[in-house]
Amino acid sequence: MREDMAFFPLWMLLFAGFGFVIGWALGDEVRRRKNAEERVEDLRDQLKHSAIPAQLREIRSVINDAHKHILAVSKGLEKLVP
Repeated sequence: MREDMAFFPLWMLLFAGFGFVIGWALGDEVRRRKNAEERVEDLRDQLKHSAIPAQLREIRSVINDAHKHILAVSKGLEKLVP
C-alpha cells in the first residue's frame, strides 16, 4: 500500500465526522425552529381567546369619551376669552 493510499481512510473518517457534526447542528436548529413556530402558534391562539381585545375596546371608548368632554370644555373656553 502506498502512503497516499493510507491517508484515504483517514480523510474519509475526518469527512464523515465533519458531516456528522454539521448534520447534528443543523438538525438541532431545525428542531428549535419547529418548536418556536409551535409556541408562536399557541400564543396566537391564546391571544385570540383572551379578554385583552375586549379590555382594549373598553379603554378606547373611555378615552374617546374623555376626549369629547375635554374638547367641549376647551371650545367653551375659547368662546369666553375674547
